[in-house]
Amino acid sequence: MAIIEAIILLISLVIIANIIGHYIPKLPVSLIEIVLGLAVAVLFSFKIPLKTDWFMLVFVAPLLFNDGRRFPKKELWALRGPIIGNAIFLVFMTTLVGGLAIHGLVPKLPLAASFALAAILSPTDPVAVQSISEQAALPPKVLHLVSGESLINDASGLISFKYGIAAAVTGYFSLQNAAGDFIYISIVGAIAGAAMMYLIHLVRLFMLQQGIDDVVFHTVLQLLTPLLIYLIVEDGLHASGVIAVVVAGIVSHSSRNVFLDFLPELKLVTEQTWSISVYLLNGIVFLILGIELPVAMGSTVRNPLIATSEAILLVFAVWLILVLVRTLWTFSYLIYTNKSNPRTLRANAKISILSGLSGVRGAITMAGVLSVPTVLADGSAFPERGLMLFIAAGVIIVSLVMAIILIPKLTKVNTPIELRGTQLDSEVDVEDEATDEPQFLSETEAKIYIYRVAVGLIEAQRHIDNNRAALDLIAEYQVMIHRLESQQNDANEGTELPPLITEELILRQVALAGERQALDGMWQAKEISAKTYRHGQRKLKQKQVRLAVIGSNFNWHHVQLLFYRLVGAAKHFGWWLVPHKQTAKIATEWQLTEREMAKAGIKALSAFLKQPENRQQHYNRQVIYQIIMRYRNQIENMKSLGHRKTDIYERQLQKLRIKALTGERTAIQNLLEQHKISWALADELRKNINYSENALILANSDAEE
Repeated sequence: MAIIEAIILLISLVIIANIIGHYIPKLPVSLIEIVLGLAVAVLFSFKIPLKTDWFMLVFVAPLLFNDGRRFPKKELWALRGPIIGNAIFLVFMTTLVGGLAIHGLVPKLPLAASFALAAILSPTDPVAVQSISEQAALPPKVLHLVSGESLINDASGLISFKYGIAAAVTGYFSLQNAAGDFIYISIVGAIAGAAMMYLIHLVRLFMLQQGIDDVVFHTVLQLLTPLLIYLIVEDGLHASGVIAVVVAGIVSHSSRNVFLDFLPELKLVTEQTWSISVYLLNGIVFLILGIELPVAMGSTVRNPLIATSEAILLVFAVWLILVLVRTLWTFSYLIYTNKSNPRTLRANAKISILSGLSGVRGAITMAGVLSVPTVLADGSAFPERGLMLFIAAGVIIVSLVMAIILIPKLTKVNTPIELRGTQLDSEVDVEDEATDEPQFLSETEAKIYIYRVAVGLIEAQRHIDNNRAALDLIAEYQVMIHRLESQQNDANEGTELPPLITEELILRQVALAGERQALDGMWQAKEISAKTYRHGQRKLKQKQVRLAVIGSNFNWHHVQLLFYRLVGAAKHFGWWLVPHKQTAKIATEWQLTEREMAKAGIKALSAFLKQPENRQQHYNRQVIYQIIMRYRNQIENMKSLGHRKTDIYERQLQKLRIKALTGERTAIQNLLEQHKISWALADELRKNINYSENALILANSDAEE
C-alpha cells in the first residue's frame, strides 16, 4: 500500500478508536488502538516495515520532548537524585534479575539475550505511569518519582538492550567499555540537549528582535526542534538522542515564557498544535504496535516445537517478575524515606504494589525488540528470536490489561486509565495546583458554575426581538452543562443512577407523556394526517430510547437509537423525491404539531410539579429549567421553520455570545476572589474563553468577506 494511503488509514483508525472509546470509557483508547491495529493486520494482511531508527525519530523523539516540556520542573529538581537512581539503577536491577530469571525459564535463550530482553522490557510509558499513579492515589513524592523516572528510563533501557544484543551476537562483552560508553552517551546526550535547546532559544529570540514574528513559523520551528536535536545527537555525537530530547523539553518548559513578551498568542497556537500532534502520534504508535503483534508472535504460534500455551505462561511469568522487582524497589525506597513521612507497613506495601502494577510497557519495547538481528556473527540463526518477540509483545499487552483490571480493584476507583496522548492537554502544572484544598472546586464544577452564570446573563438580555437567538444560545450552554454533569456522574458511578439523572428521567417521562397525549388528541380530532401522526410516534419513540440511554453503558438502546437516526436521515433524504408543494404542506402540518406537543410537554410538567406529593420531592430546579428551555427552544424553532437565519439573527447571536463570554470571565474572577479555584485553573479557564473569542472573531471575519 502506498505511504499516503497508509497514513490516511492510520489516522482514520485513530479517530475510530476514540469514537469507540467514547462509548466504552472503561477501556483506554490506546488498548482499543492496539486491537484495531491487530484486526487490520490479521484481516487485510496490512504490514508496516518497522525500523527502530526512524520510529525513534518520528514518534519517540517528539513524544518524549513533549513529556519533558510538560513535566513539573519543581518536583523534577527536588527529586533529581531518586529519579536518576530509579531511571538507571532500577533499570539495571530489572535487567540483572529479569535476565537471570528469563534465562532460567528459557535455558535455550543465551544469557546475554535474556539480559537484553529484560532491558528492553524495563522502559515504561510516562503518561501511563502518571495517570495510573494518580488514580491509585499514590503519595505526591512517589507519584513524581515514578513519573520522572519513566521520562528517562528509555535511554538506560535501550542502552542496556544494545549491549546485551551485541554480546549475544558477537559473544564478547566488556563491562568497562559498556560502563564508559553509558557514561558518555548519557552525559553528552544531556549536555547536548540542554545546549542545543538554549541555542535554539537564542536564535528564536534574535529572529523575534529582527521582526520575524510569524506565530505559525515559530510553532513549526518548535515542532521541528526535537527532530533536529535527536538527529544531531544520535548521528553526529553518537550519544543518547532520547536523553537529549527529554532534557531539551525540560529546558524549553523552564524558559518558554520569554517568548510571551513578543508573541502572547504563541502559547495558544503552540499548545493546540502540540495537542493535535501528540494525539495523532500516540494513536499511530499504538496502532503500529497492534499491527506488529502478528509479526512478533506469528513465528512462535506457528512453531510446532513450542506450545503456545507454554509461551503464554512464560509471558505472565516474566510480567510477574518485572512487577515484583519494581514493587520491592519501591518498597525499599518507602522504608528508607519512612522517617520523613511515616506510614504503616501495610500502607507502604499497598503503595509499592500499585507502583509495580503502574509499570505499563509501550511501543518503545516493541520497536526495540523487533530490531533483534536474525543471525549471529558466525552466520547461525539467532537462538529463540521468535520467542523473545512473543514474550515482549505479550508483556506489553498483559501489563496494560492487568493495570486496567487490578488497579481499580485495589483503589476502588473506576476512572479510566489514560496513556500518553489520550488525556486532555493542559498547561496546569502539578506544582501550581492545590487540589488537595477541600474548598477548591474541580474543573468540571467550576465550568458548570461559569456556564450557569452565562445562561443567567443571556436570560437577562432575552426579549421578544432576540428570543430565537437567545434560546438557541441557551440550548448550547444547556448541552455543555448536561455533558459536564454526566461526566461527574460517570466519575462517581455506582450500582444505582445518581439522583440528578434519576430526577431528569422522571421529569422527562412526565413531559413525554404530555406530548404523547397531545399527539393522540390531535389525531383523534382529525387535525393531522396519518403521515404526520406516524412521524410523531417515531419521534416520541426515539425520545423514549434516548431516555433509556441516559446513565447507561453501551447496550442495545444505543444501537436502537442509531437505527432511528439512520431511518430519520433516510426519510429526510427521501423528501427530495416528493413534489415541493406536498413537502411544504407536510412541513407546515408537522410544524404546528410539534409546537403543540412542546406546549403540552410544558403543561404536563407544570401540572406534575404542582401536585402536593411532588412538591415535597424538591426536584432540582436546574433540571426543571433545562427541560423547559428545551421545549421553549423547540417552539421558537418551529415558529421559524422554513425561514432562513437572517443577518439580524446572526448579529443578535454574536452580541449575546459576547455578553455570555464576558459573564464567564466575570464568573472566573469571582471564583478566584472567593478562593474557590486555583490561579492555575483560572488561567486554564480563561484560555478556553480566549479560544472562544478568537473563534468568534474568525467566524465574523469570514462572514464579512
